[in-house]
Amino acid sequence: MKTLALIPARGGSKSIPGKNIKPLAGKPLLHYALEAALGTRGIEEVWVSSDSDEILSVARELGSQRVRALRRPAGLATDTASTESVMLHFAAERPFDRLVLIQATSPLVGARDLEGALALMDQTGADSVVSVTRQHRFLWRPEPGGFVRALNYRPEARPRRQDWDGELFENGAFYISSRELLLTTGCRLHGRVAPFIMAPETAVELDAPEDWDTIEALLHAKRKKEVLRGLPKIDVIVSDVDGVLTDGGMYYGPDGEALKKFNTKDGMGMRLWRESGRIFAVVTGENSGAVAARMRKLGVDEYHPGIADKLPVVKEISAKHNVPLERIAYIGDDVNDLEAMSAVGLAACPRDAHGSIRARAAYVCQARGGDGCVRELVDRLI
Repeated sequence: MKTLALIPARGGSKSIPGKNIKPLAGKPLLHYALEAALGTRGIEEVWVSSDSDEILSVARELGSQRVRALRRPAGLATDTASTESVMLHFAAERPFDRLVLIQATSPLVGARDLEGALALMDQTGADSVVSVTRQHRFLWRPEPGGFVRALNYRPEARPRRQDWDGELFENGAFYISSRELLLTTGCRLHGRVAPFIMAPETAVELDAPEDWDTIEALLHAKRKKEVLRGLPKIDVIVSDVDGVLTDGGMYYGPDGEALKKFNTKDGMGMRLWRESGRIFAVVTGENSGAVAARMRKLGVDEYHPGIADKLPVVKEISAKHNVPLERIAYIGDDVNDLEAMSAVGLAACPRDAHGSIRARAAYVCQARGGDGCVRELVDRLI
């Protein structure tokens, strides 16, 4: 059975201009749907249908031979064009038995969801699958005269949450259709429809600008859970200074000496880490007397100032203490930390790190730089 994935991504978004390629938690929105589909066993090819050369170019950035581009006619890229019309256009171009339609505006969908839905379709013999969330909400319908009528419960017998299964709500994340019935009915959901139940937070879709921060926070939380589930054993933490141990600000005195503000929470975190018998190192591009004084007071094991190329120093620390790179965590905030972060077992960053760093980091702290992010990382690891 040939299963393909289709991601509709037109270029004319009005609510959030350019949303399909706008960076979300460090990478283009479109990449989340692409990565979910590419990671799903059973999906042979992943097609992006778009009228935009820029969107199709961003799709190819992942470098996978399984990602294919389909140029969408202008008539199917308008505000009024239906998703079904895009699916039928695709069906006229490519042969398949099952089509997994994934909406880029639902970036919380993962490969495990798609694999589970395909398995559900096989197990139940369903003709199509819809992604849903379970919600315990009482529904009311407006009636003439400004009144309302209960739809899914009787007010005189109001059920308790624990005694009620709730309702299944379509979350718009993905749909699975059979080719035969898609062509026959012209509808993505047809015949016997099976519901694939997803986590409640996946009910949030990127439809308006105010949804952006909500989804980004949910993505960081999801990434953090995944990291903590399979957290490697860490013996060494290497930290940058500006933007991590400080807020990135510099305060100059009358003689030109830069003063920096440190957070006592981070100092306590470094102390707790060292007292647990592990090593704390600081590698920074700055060569500041203020930083040196702070490091002496905290008694850090390794302090390396004035370092532009940080990876060789991290490797030296690894060799000196006989700790493999995979048992080192690096917390940084900007592009000069990227190479070192990519070489170690755990890459972390403050909440306000540069977008490229947030995209690379396996653990994005809730705290900002200079506001206890190092303490947060230490608490997680200890």
